[in-house]
Amino acid sequence: MTVRVVVVGDVLLDRDLEGDVRRVCPDAPVPVVDLDRTTERAGGAGLVATLLNRPGVIPHLVTAIAADEPGARLLDLLKQQVEVSSVLDASATRCKTRVRSAGQSLLRIDAAPTAEVHGDCDVAVLEAALDEADVVLVSDYAGGVVSHPVVRATLERCALRRPMVWDPHPRGNEPVPAVTVVTPNRSEALQFGSTDDLDRLAVELRDRWQAWSVAVTDGAHGVYLAAGDGPSFVPAPFRYAGDACGAGDRFAGTVAAEIGAGTTMSAAIDTAVKDTATWLALGGVNPAADPAPGGMPQEADPTAQANPAEAFAVADRVRSAGGTVVATGGCFDILHAGHIASLEAARALGDALIVLVNSDASVRRLKGDTRPVNSQEDRCRVLRSLRFVDAVVVFDGDDPVAALCELRPDIWAKGGDYTAEMLPEAPVIAGWGGRVVLVPFLPGHSTTAILQGGSIS
Repeated sequence: MTVRVVVVGDVLLDRDLEGDVRRVCPDAPVPVVDLDRTTERAGGAGLVATLLNRPGVIPHLVTAIAADEPGARLLDLLKQQVEVSSVLDASATRCKTRVRSAGQSLLRIDAAPTAEVHGDCDVAVLEAALDEADVVLVSDYAGGVVSHPVVRATLERCALRRPMVWDPHPRGNEPVPAVTVVTPNRSEALQFGSTDDLDRLAVELRDRWQAWSVAVTDGAHGVYLAAGDGPSFVPAPFRYAGDACGAGDRFAGTVAAEIGAGTTMSAAIDTAVKDTATWLALGGVNPAADPAPGGMPQEADPTAQANPAEAFAVADRVRSAGGTVVATGGCFDILHAGHIASLEAARALGDALIVLVNSDASVRRLKGDTRPVNSQEDRCRVLRSLRFVDAVVVFDGDDPVAALCELRPDIWAKGGDYTAEMLPEAPVIAGWGGRVVLVPFLPGHSTTAILQGGSIS
């Protein structure tokens, strides 16, 4: 099935100036960035539309393009990926330039922040685009497109006959009535509402805006959804502490694509949460690889063997900040106090702990056909929930050597029932300058003892 998503909203030109910081300016206490590269991309509603350029989705962007040099470059970037219709004129192109180093933004410079739209709206083009849509996504970046009286009146009529996702802006207008779902982030929702409790706030905003549902995104925590019944919460599948630029755009776009394909609201939100988390783990707006090359947004688990992106993102982030990456491994079939002691000690050795977990097939080869008791999905989920575990990777071999060669941690931590000489991975880790550290082991604690009904203390 192909879903046609019409995106209506304000476009920006985003620039990233990236380089290394090795010194401080001699005449001021500020870092000096040695520039390596400059990249440009469409921002605002333009980013939403380009992120929807995936197999199974046809995005069409309706916006206002300024007749200036940045506007010409922006239009060229957009036309390479999506269909574009400019129904209004803009006084200037808003540009956001980020100066970045080691994956972090140091400074943002905004050009033409007060640019406005002007002239008459080409309402015939706007209505024709909306009539062809399976779903409409309104991406308000407070640039004047969405608040234009003709555009707003047209969207009001459209909301009565088409599914509509509305991504609001605190300086923009409130959504029109009858919107399918509104997707404010936490700070936006707090500005519109009267309570700090996000579950109650979602309900309050749904009723205030006369929307069918409201989904308040709360970063790495997850999403609070108020639909036809009481509020519900969809947690994010893993923690992410890097640059989350564009996450709200990715989330809103995936929700729209899912709704356009006929998915229920709760299922669309769940898919969008997982898709956005995976997209961030793969680099977000600066991806190391295409996060969803195979079609519609995929319900990918970042801890699955085929997608260890979360672990590599964690390791890269820690290394770029000069930190120490620690890894440990095991079956972790039934998590017990001995595991907890070892994991806590391992995390204390560095700045992030990545756990390598034997796959179900690997456990069966090592422990017999009656093991594991818990599937690799369940074991990963339990490990991910621990505050001292930063990422989880599944490996299928009888030992973790292949996974370690890809991850290359600084420290490999193992429980004290081993010696370094017993570990086949020890010489491999030494090959890249890593080291093996033995961590505390609690005697008498084992999964085998638990399954046999024996004492574990």
